[in-house]
Amino acid sequence: MRVLCLGNELLADDSLGSLVAERIRQFAPPDVEVLSTPEAGFHLLDYVLNVNRLIVVDTVMTGTAPPGTIYTLHEHELKAVPGASPHYVGLHETLALARMLGLPVAEDVIFLAVEAADCSTLGGEIDPAVRAAIPSVVGMIRNMMHTVDKRPIPTTAEVSLSNK
Repeated sequence: MRVLCLGNELLADDSLGSLVAERIRQFAPPDVEVLSTPEAGFHLLDYVLNVNRLIVVDTVMTGTAPPGTIYTLHEHELKAVPGASPHYVGLHETLALARMLGLPVAEDVIFLAVEAADCSTLGGEIDPAVRAAIPSVVGMIRNMMHTVDKRPIPTTAEVSLSNK
Protein backbone atom coordinates (compact mmCIF):
# COMPACT_ATOMS: atom_id res chain seq x y z
CA MET A 1 0.00 0.00 0.00
CA ARG A 2 1.18 3.51 -0.79
CA VAL A 3 -0.11 6.84 0.50
CA LEU A 4 0.69 9.63 -1.96
CA CYS A 5 0.21 13.10 -0.49
CA LEU A 6 0.14 15.84 -3.11
CA GLY A 7 0.58 19.56 -2.73
CA ASN A 8 3.05 22.36 -2.32
CA GLU A 9 3.87 23.24 1.28
CA LEU A 10 4.54 26.85 0.24
CA LEU A 11 1.00 27.47 -1.07
CA ALA A 12 -1.58 28.04 1.69
CA ASP A 13 -4.11 25.16 1.72
CA ASP A 14 -2.12 23.18 -0.84
CA SER A 15 0.25 22.34 2.04
CA LEU A 16 -2.34 19.89 3.39
CA GLY A 17 -0.66 16.91 1.70
CA SER A 18 2.71 17.44 3.35
CA LEU A 19 1.08 17.96 6.77
CA VAL A 20 -0.90 14.72 6.43
CA ALA A 21 2.21 12.82 5.31
CA GLU A 22 4.15 14.01 8.40
CA ARG A 23 1.46 12.62 10.70
CA ILE A 24 1.01 9.33 8.88
CA ARG A 25 4.75 8.60 8.91
CA GLN A 26 4.57 8.56 12.71
CA PHE A 27 2.49 5.36 12.77
CA ALA A 28 2.63 3.77 9.30
CA PRO A 29 3.72 0.12 9.37
CA PRO A 30 6.77 -0.88 7.29
CA ASP A 31 4.60 -2.25 4.47
CA VAL A 32 2.94 1.16 3.90
CA GLU A 33 4.96 3.64 1.88
CA VAL A 34 4.16 7.29 2.63
CA LEU A 35 5.24 9.83 0.00
CA SER A 36 4.75 13.57 -0.27
CA THR A 37 5.41 15.54 -3.44
CA PRO A 38 4.54 18.84 -5.12
CA GLU A 39 4.86 17.16 -8.53
CA ALA A 40 1.97 16.76 -10.97
CA GLY A 41 1.09 15.06 -14.25
CA PHE A 42 3.51 12.60 -15.80
CA HIS A 43 5.97 13.28 -12.99
CA LEU A 44 3.65 11.17 -10.82
CA LEU A 45 3.95 8.09 -13.03
CA ASP A 46 6.49 6.29 -10.83
CA TYR A 47 4.34 6.94 -7.76
CA VAL A 48 1.31 5.06 -9.17
CA LEU A 49 3.15 1.92 -10.28
CA ASN A 50 3.95 -1.38 -8.56
CA VAL A 51 1.46 -1.16 -5.71
CA ASN A 52 -1.95 -2.78 -5.15
CA ARG A 53 -3.65 0.05 -3.25
CA LEU A 54 -2.87 3.72 -3.71
CA ILE A 55 -4.39 6.38 -1.47
CA VAL A 56 -4.00 9.88 -2.88
CA VAL A 57 -4.38 12.87 -0.54
CA ASP A 58 -4.87 16.29 -2.09
CA THR A 59 -6.85 19.50 -1.94
CA VAL A 60 -9.55 20.43 -4.41
CA MET A 61 -11.47 23.60 -5.08
CA THR A 62 -14.95 22.76 -6.35
CA GLY A 63 -16.68 25.80 -4.92
CA THR A 64 -19.62 23.57 -4.03
CA ALA A 65 -18.80 22.84 -0.40
CA PRO A 66 -17.24 24.72 2.51
CA PRO A 67 -13.48 24.53 3.08
CA GLY A 68 -12.54 21.46 5.08
CA THR A 69 -15.13 19.19 3.45
CA ILE A 70 -13.59 15.75 2.85
CA TYR A 71 -14.39 13.77 -0.28
CA THR A 72 -13.60 10.06 -0.53
CA LEU A 73 -13.62 8.80 -4.10
CA HIS A 74 -12.52 5.77 -6.00
CA GLU A 75 -10.76 6.44 -9.27
CA HIS A 76 -13.69 5.20 -11.38
CA GLU A 77 -15.94 7.82 -9.76
CA LEU A 78 -13.95 10.76 -11.09
CA LYS A 79 -15.35 12.66 -14.02
CA ALA A 80 -12.95 13.54 -16.81
CA VAL A 81 -12.81 17.23 -17.54
CA PRO A 82 -13.76 17.87 -21.17
CA GLY A 83 -11.29 19.78 -23.30
CA ALA A 84 -8.20 18.90 -21.30
CA SER A 85 -5.19 20.95 -22.25
CA PRO A 86 -2.30 19.20 -24.01
CA HIS A 87 -0.04 21.45 -21.92
CA TYR A 88 -1.20 20.11 -18.57
CA VAL A 89 -1.71 16.51 -17.57
CA GLY A 90 -3.33 15.60 -14.27
CA LEU A 91 -3.11 12.46 -12.18
CA HIS A 92 -6.27 11.06 -13.80
CA GLU A 93 -4.71 11.26 -17.27
CA THR A 94 -1.44 9.82 -15.97
CA LEU A 95 -3.25 6.78 -14.56
CA ALA A 96 -5.18 6.30 -17.82
CA LEU A 97 -2.03 6.51 -19.94
CA ALA A 98 -0.17 4.06 -17.70
CA ARG A 99 -3.02 1.58 -18.09
CA MET A 100 -3.07 2.06 -21.88
CA LEU A 101 0.64 1.27 -21.95
CA GLY A 102 0.11 -1.87 -19.89
CA LEU A 103 2.18 -0.62 -16.94
CA PRO A 104 1.64 -2.14 -13.47
CA VAL A 105 -0.69 0.59 -12.14
CA ALA A 106 -2.30 0.39 -8.71
CA GLU A 107 -5.46 -1.71 -8.89
CA ASP A 108 -7.27 0.18 -6.15
CA VAL A 109 -6.92 3.98 -6.26
CA ILE A 110 -8.70 5.99 -3.56
CA PHE A 111 -8.70 9.78 -3.42
CA LEU A 112 -9.09 11.69 -0.18
CA ALA A 113 -9.62 15.28 -1.23
CA VAL A 114 -10.21 18.21 1.09
CA GLU A 115 -12.08 21.27 -0.13
CA ALA A 116 -9.67 24.19 -0.01
CA ALA A 117 -10.20 27.92 0.29
CA ASP A 118 -6.87 29.09 -1.18
CA CYS A 119 -4.23 27.04 -2.99
CA SER A 120 -2.38 29.88 -4.65
CA THR A 121 -1.13 32.31 -1.98
CA LEU A 122 2.62 31.91 -1.67
CA GLY A 123 3.49 31.64 2.00
CA GLY A 124 -0.17 31.86 2.97
CA GLU A 125 -1.55 30.26 6.09
CA ILE A 126 -3.62 27.12 5.77
CA ASP A 127 -7.32 27.86 6.27
CA PRO A 128 -8.47 26.87 9.80
CA ALA A 129 -11.24 24.64 8.40
CA VAL A 130 -8.77 22.85 6.10
CA ARG A 131 -6.33 22.39 9.00
CA ALA A 132 -9.18 21.04 11.14
CA ALA A 133 -9.81 18.31 8.52
CA ILE A 134 -6.29 16.86 8.92
CA PRO A 135 -7.04 14.61 11.94
CA SER A 136 -10.07 13.16 10.13
CA VAL A 137 -8.05 12.48 6.96
CA VAL A 138 -5.30 10.86 9.03
CA GLY A 139 -7.89 8.73 10.83
CA MET A 140 -9.44 7.63 7.54
CA ILE A 141 -6.04 6.59 6.23
CA ARG A 142 -5.28 4.72 9.45
CA ASN A 143 -8.54 2.77 8.99
CA MET A 144 -7.68 2.04 5.35
CA MET A 145 -4.31 0.64 6.41
CA HIS A 146 -6.18 -1.99 8.39
CA THR A 147 -8.57 -2.79 5.53
CA VAL A 148 -6.46 -5.34 3.72
CA ASP A 149 -9.28 -7.15 1.97
CA LYS A 150 -11.35 -5.76 -0.90
CA ARG A 151 -14.28 -4.49 1.15
CA PRO A 152 -15.49 -1.31 -0.50
CA ILE A 153 -14.49 1.95 1.11
CA PRO A 154 -17.49 4.28 1.22
CA THR A 155 -17.37 7.36 -0.98
CA THR A 156 -18.85 10.77 -0.35
CA ALA A 157 -19.14 12.69 -3.61
CA GLU A 158 -18.23 12.81 -7.25
CA VAL A 159 -15.68 15.49 -7.98
CA SER A 160 -13.16 16.09 -10.73
CA LEU A 161 -9.54 16.03 -9.62
CA SER A 162 -8.02 15.44 -13.03
CA ASN A 163 -6.71 18.95 -13.50
CA LYS A 164 -5.75 19.65 -9.89
